[in-house]
Amino acid sequence: MEERHWWFLGKRQIVKTLLTSLLTPNLRSLVVDVGCGPGGNVGALADSYDVAGIDISPNAIALARQRYPGIRFWQGELAEAPPEFDAGASFYLLTDVLEHVPDDFLFLSTLLARCKVGAHVLLTVPANDALWSSHDEVLGHYRRYERNQLELVWQGLPVIPRLISYYNSRLYPPIRAIRWLTQHSSKSFGKRGTDLRLPPEPVNRILASLFGGESKVLKDCLEGRRPVGYDYGASLIAILQVEGQSITPRRRPEQMNFDHRARGAATG
Repeated sequence: MEERHWWFLGKRQIVKTLLTSLLTPNLRSLVVDVGCGPGGNVGALADSYDVAGIDISPNAIALARQRYPGIRFWQGELAEAPPEFDAGASFYLLTDVLEHVPDDFLFLSTLLARCKVGAHVLLTVPANDALWSSHDEVLGHYRRYERNQLELVWQGLPVIPRLISYYNSRLYPPIRAIRWLTQHSSKSFGKRGTDLRLPPEPVNRILASLFGGESKVLKDCLEGRRPVGYDYGASLIAILQVEGQSITPRRRPEQMNFDHRARGAATG
């Protein structure tokens, strides 16, 4: 799926477009993928940057090392990684990770505390709680975000938001229709309770092109040629630039808890 599915292909195109807009390709510039899974992002960037990946899953890291033997990976929690692993990193990727952790405030602030001044963090998360379905539950999501909720996670920290936008907007109508169907039936659209199913190759290619093509609008927004990005979408994307030192990791305030799981527990 990670190598062929339109969602992964389109997202990697968007990430690489925005990354190269801010950081000129250079094999001496370190890019760290936090929550790298089996290594698809770092593998796609290894010809342009010095790359490294970190993930808590032993299986994911074992597969990543098998697929990309020339790239260094760390298995474990971010806070436990040795300082030399990511020392001097210019760019961090945090793609579809925050929704998987109980305390997103703590996770992001811990990452930002490791960053040097001037470094960037590109992060993506699933958006719009109306899309919540078995897909999210099977994948272990705690929440889907609205823009104002995501902005709260870094509010008050010494960072500059270089970009904040919804994305996966062009394909939002069919995604919304599929989620509505799965919400009102006992069947998932894809495999193992998720919406991940590989379409026929011609369809998959078209979907990847439509999704990945959003990179132009997002790049124009990042570079100031557009005032805003997309007003809606199935996901959110943000790029933060660290402008201050001595960031202290912080926990999420209790009154800001908008987790889907928490609401389900309260009403169950």
